[in-house]
Amino acid sequence: MLTDIKVRNLKASDKLYRKADSHGLTLEVNPNGSKLWRHRYRFNGKAKMMSLGSYPEVSLLDARQVRDSNKQLLKQGTNPQQSKATSLSVKSTFKDMFVKWLDFKKDTWTASYVDDTLQRANSYLIPILGNLLVEDIKSSDMRVLLLKIQDTGKLDMLKKVKGIANGVFRYCVGMDVITVNPVRDLPSDIFKKIPIKHYATITEPKEIASLLDRLDKHIGTHEVTTALKLAPHLLLRPRELSGLLWSEIDFDEKLIRIGADRMKMKRMHLVPLSKQVFASLKALSQHQTISPFVFPSQRDINIPITPDSLRNAIRNLGIKKEEFTTHSFRSMASTRLNELGYKGDVIEIQLSHAQKDKVRSAYNHAEYLPERKVMMQDWSNYLDRLQNRTPVSPSANQLSLF
Repeated sequence: MLTDIKVRNLKASDKLYRKADSHGLTLEVNPNGSKLWRHRYRFNGKAKMMSLGSYPEVSLLDARQVRDSNKQLLKQGTNPQQSKATSLSVKSTFKDMFVKWLDFKKDTWTASYVDDTLQRANSYLIPILGNLLVEDIKSSDMRVLLLKIQDTGKLDMLKKVKGIANGVFRYCVGMDVITVNPVRDLPSDIFKKIPIKHYATITEPKEIASLLDRLDKHIGTHEVTTALKLAPHLLLRPRELSGLLWSEIDFDEKLIRIGADRMKMKRMHLVPLSKQVFASLKALSQHQTISPFVFPSQRDINIPITPDSLRNAIRNLGIKKEEFTTHSFRSMASTRLNELGYKGDVIEIQLSHAQKDKVRSAYNHAEYLPERKVMMQDWSNYLDRLQNRTPVSPSANQLSLF
């Protein structure tokens, strides 16, 4: 038989398993760590299994009491599953389940993503749904809530809030709190699609040269200035660049290895270091070793500069957002490299874009690595030549200037 201590100490395994108590009462332990009470019995000669709720919301004593009530109903010829009198479902509000879902997910997310999720829920979901029982929330309630967000024109926020709500309700279904996800059945065509955003960029060689010259004239903190000068070479997203860690730089292998938790596509990403980038980072490492970040904030060395720092630096150079943004370094390189004949797959993987084959994409961080090393060195050489600098060891696949 089970005891409170035994139940509390049961750990998740790779596969679902059950621990028996007595008279058909069992505790089901899922790989995600959830613990669900089940009562097995026979009715009219057929095996039945009834859910009694999840632990610790439903204690061992509570589960035994319902099991005993079920036994009395069976003696009377009544199927316990059809008797509301023995229902032990704990009445949970949306806020209750959101907190449990967030606590369950947060260990697999970055701290900033957890904060963003909490802020969005507190702004759009909790004020309206927080005190409602999850079992009482209908698809029509979610439709009204989401369409109100759409009416404000915040289509990106609509998508994010819908994703949060869907995650909470899916969790509720998995925990046997509800049987139907009210977001799942909402038709997608009642919501507007987010327009594809094309970032302003520069692709003409002479204009790229002019941009690089302007970046060289930036006056600001050493961290922001260095990050800004490396941005055209590394092809990283602004947050990936600004939050670069020393632990991600492998000087021996001449690679940057960014973990999946920091990447938009949630998979490891490799950036080959050209000789120019290697020299710049090596010089920086000899002067700055206290902070874990390559580009620490001047206010606090335990946090990095922000993408806004890079954006503000570009704006301070007189470059308007209609001309160029922090994302434009990536589109600039992508357009130019494609025009210069580099293989599309090599460019896309180096940009860490989404792959159609999800299984393949989860393991492709090192795919085409030899070709990517050549391409990244060629790209740095190309940028140097645009500024009339002497390139470093050009490869056979030499980029033309114009």
